[in-house]
Order: sequence, then C-alpha cells, then structure tokens
Amino acid sequence: VGLLMIMVEKFCKIRDFNQRFSGLANDQPDSSFCFMIRLNLEMNKRFATTEKRLKKITWRGKMNYKLIALDMDGTLLNRNGEISAANREAIQEAAANGVYVILATGRSIRQVIPYVEQLNLNVPLIVNNGSEVWRTPDRLLARHLLRSVYVEKILSFVKQYGDDVSYWGHTVRGEVSANDWPDDVHSEQWLQLAVKTENESCLKEIRDEICSWNELEITNSSPMNIEVNPFAVNKGTGLIQVCWLLDIPLSEAIAVGDSLNDLSMIKLAGLGAAMGNAQDAVKQTSDLIAPSNEEDGVAWLVKHYLL
Repeated sequence: VGLLMIMVEKFCKIRDFNQRFSGLANDQPDSSFCFMIRLNLEMNKRFATTEKRLKKITWRGKMNYKLIALDMDGTLLNRNGEISAANREAIQEAAANGVYVILATGRSIRQVIPYVEQLNLNVPLIVNNGSEVWRTPDRLLARHLLRSVYVEKILSFVKQYGDDVSYWGHTVRGEVSANDWPDDVHSEQWLQLAVKTENESCLKEIRDEICSWNELEITNSSPMNIEVNPFAVNKGTGLIQVCWLLDIPLSEAIAVGDSLNDLSMIKLAGLGAAMGNAQDAVKQTSDLIAPSNEEDGVAWLVKHYLL
C-alpha cells in the first residue's frame, strides 16, 4: 500500500498532470489516471486499518504535519454555521507557524469565500467535493465537470418520487434549486448534484439506482442526502492535487470530517480524523475521533497535532 501511495504521488507530479487530470471534466476522461486514483482509493479502503495500526506501533515521535484539510459543515462550523472563536484562533496560530490550513467542502466557491476571508487564508481550496480545486481563493487550478446527461438521467429517476424528494445542483455560474431549474440542463456546466429526502427507503432506492450505473462518485454530507460528482472526483483526489501543488507528501497531511464525502481524503491522509458527531462509517475508518463540532474539535486537533 505504501508503495502504491508513492506511485500515485509520483504520477501526480508528471509535467502534464493538470492536462491529464482536467480530462476528467470532459467526455473522454483519461482512463489511466482514473484507474490509478480508483485503485489507490480501493487499496486504501481495504488495507488502511492494518497499515495505520502498523504506523501507530512503529512511530514513536510526533509527526511533523504540514497541512490540515478541514471539512466545513459538521466539522469546522457549529450548528449555526459559524466558526467558533477557539477554532479561529487555533487555525490562525497554525497558519502563523507555517501550516497550510485548507478547506475541503461540498459547498461552492461563492459560499466558501466569506469564511476564507474571516480566517484570513490565502491557500488552496477544495470545493464542490473536489469538482473544483482553487490554487488560491481567486485562482482556479482545476475544474471537473459533471456531464449534463447524468444530471438529466438522475432527475428523470428522482422525479417519480414527487414532493418526497428535493434536489439542487451546483453549476459554474452558481447554485440552482428546483424552483429555478434550467429548462435545458445541457446549457449549464454542472459541478455537482444533490438529492435529499427524509424517506429512508426512497433515499436507498435512489442511491442503489445511481450506484448501479457505476459511472459516478456518490457520497453524502448528511444521512438524509446523496451528493453526486463526476467519476473519480472527490475530496481525496482534490487533496492529491493540493499536495502535488504544495509539494507536500500525503503522509504529512491531516484530513478531518464528519460525513461520507470526507472518507476519501480521510483514507488518503497521513492522519485521518473524525469528529465526535461524525457518521459511524467515518468514525470506523478514521485514525482518531476528535471532540464534536460543538466542542471545538478542530481547535483540539490543531493543538494536539500541529502546535
């Protein structure tokens, strides 16, 4: 697994990395790169527990982590959508000490900018679950589009459930809801699609249907929703791009989250942390469990592992 991780990192450093990876946004993705990313994530999923146990047994010093990737909702933000004073102070102290503090979220760039400004960060950002990666808050590094044919296909299936299911999407021009849905979905550049329902059986049927296509990235940001991104595009692949950009090994990165859309980066990072309020699957996969987002879990992690 360690050798495979090194291979993936080396592969990411080739000269035409941006061109190859951005191919995922087009109708003809670079299948070799997709395969490497998929293989890496699958191997991590199967062997992460054993590998990380060995790492904990053999490592006796404090790891010098250089980057921490933070999910926002349910992680950095409290239930009111705010950054606590403790979290803000800890992040600013870590940044002052040379640590890259980046946000990795399902939110769009427009929704993230106010928080970036509040934290006074000028670092890479992973938004829309990896569909966009920004070099800095005003400079795009990579964009991976969700093909409109999938948006059309998902919506045609979802609409059979009527008012039991709500949906929305993120496009390059902004967020769209069911109320302002475009007449022609093919006229938009789609980044992400989300479906939500309180009906668990409906949610399972929708998820099973989309999964059966085996052509899309399917996660969630709460137990009651489904988030859809292009194939092999997620926060984990976003973290790979950011680490390549900053020349930081994945082993020197921390990833923190609470939902299934955080699993890909938690599995890849040298240290993967779940919040105390995280979904069970996230807790079971992570190296450690921090206090909840209502208990300043991010500040706790920063103080224990970065300062």
